[in-house]
Amino acid sequence: MLKRYFGDKAFYKRLLTLAIPIMLQNGITNFVNMLDNVMVGRIGTLEMTGVAVTNQLIFVFNLCIFGAISGAGIFGAQFFGKGDTKGVRHTFRFKILFCSALCLLGILIFLFGGNLLISLYLKGEGTAADIEASLGFAREYMLIMLIGLLPYTIAQCFSSTLRETGKAVPPMTAGIIAVFINLVLNYLLIFGKLGFPKLGVAGAAIATVISRFAELAMVVLWTIINRKKNEFIIGAFKSIYIPIRLIKDITIKGLPLMLNETLWAAGMAMLSQCYSLRGLSVVAANNICQTFFNVFAVSFMSVGVAIGIILGQMLGSGELLEAKKTAVRAIAFSVLLGFFIAAVYVVAAEFIPLIYNTNDEVRLLATRLMQVSALAMPIDAFANAAYFTLRSGGKTAVTFIFDSGFMWVVAVPVAFILSRFTSLNIILLFAICQGINIIKDIIGYYFVKKGIWIENLTV
Repeated sequence: MLKRYFGDKAFYKRLLTLAIPIMLQNGITNFVNMLDNVMVGRIGTLEMTGVAVTNQLIFVFNLCIFGAISGAGIFGAQFFGKGDTKGVRHTFRFKILFCSALCLLGILIFLFGGNLLISLYLKGEGTAADIEASLGFAREYMLIMLIGLLPYTIAQCFSSTLRETGKAVPPMTAGIIAVFINLVLNYLLIFGKLGFPKLGVAGAAIATVISRFAELAMVVLWTIINRKKNEFIIGAFKSIYIPIRLIKDITIKGLPLMLNETLWAAGMAMLSQCYSLRGLSVVAANNICQTFFNVFAVSFMSVGVAIGIILGQMLGSGELLEAKKTAVRAIAFSVLLGFFIAAVYVVAAEFIPLIYNTNDEVRLLATRLMQVSALAMPIDAFANAAYFTLRSGGKTAVTFIFDSGFMWVVAVPVAFILSRFTSLNIILLFAICQGINIIKDIIGYYFVKKGIWIENLTV
């Protein structure tokens, strides 16, 4: 019985060989983002609130790009498993063209609708002066951050293709160097150290934009210099040709995935907006909670990404039965990791808010929100692993129902009703919204066990 849920040494070696570089890159990125958050939080609560709102909106954009890349990436991983370099090249080209168009659309939306979107989060309790100040900081931060959206998008196209072809270390290295550039520049530009101007939230945005260009330069240069290892890049930009059949297949399989990621991120933004109706203190506390949740959850989240890639490669090479066994063991490992991280997070939550320059109310709220989210981590770990399992076989319609479908049919309506038509305090409201994800786990268990995701798309 236990053998079904636990693999041998070779299984864990393969999983962790891919997961650890992703974990390190994402972990360091989230850690530095956390330091960014702390640095802005040292300026003041209003500045932190403004930056938090903008980052929530940019998070939606980032996941839209991630969804588009992932849709093509399903085919990229399976083409690589099959040994079809031309197929990998075509999927890479699709990513570049399609995601660049999405990026330009996103920039236009933020430019012309940014104020309206930001204002949705500033409707809770708080003085008019505080709300106006937070809006100003958010807008200032957003306008600069828009410059970095295109380099971020192109870098993600390169990095994802490298991971799909088994080269997770180079994008990890580029990401790590970029976040340290961001960290150093944050310190210099936010606080005005070593003769640099003291720019506050603008300095945080400028540092992030520079780091985006640095990451893009590093990942592109490595790919081109090592073109013999990365055959997909040879001739990738000589033409914009992509087989019509592949465009159709990626669109059919990938569009639901892109919509899923976008709607899921929009759902998360909507949940935060519902919480924000309890006041500006809740916006600040939830920002602290989400920032550190990302730092602690990066372990099982990265394992999920690795699961999707490994299962995609196995399906592409025709190892269908082995893929099913691997999925069960990988999901079990992810959940156990979730329990361990949750225990650490519960304890750390008592001390984390003390590093912020904010009031006691925000600190206490942040601690309780973090502890509630910690208790839900094993639930999140299962859902995340199930999501990437379903995605690996291209069952994007099922993935859509499981992920964003659940978000908008269950989670968002519950948060909307409870936040607007009850007087529940924020802790209980937050706990209910976290706890209902157990329903999502039950749905995911059913889909994974049924095996409808097991399909070779390259045949």
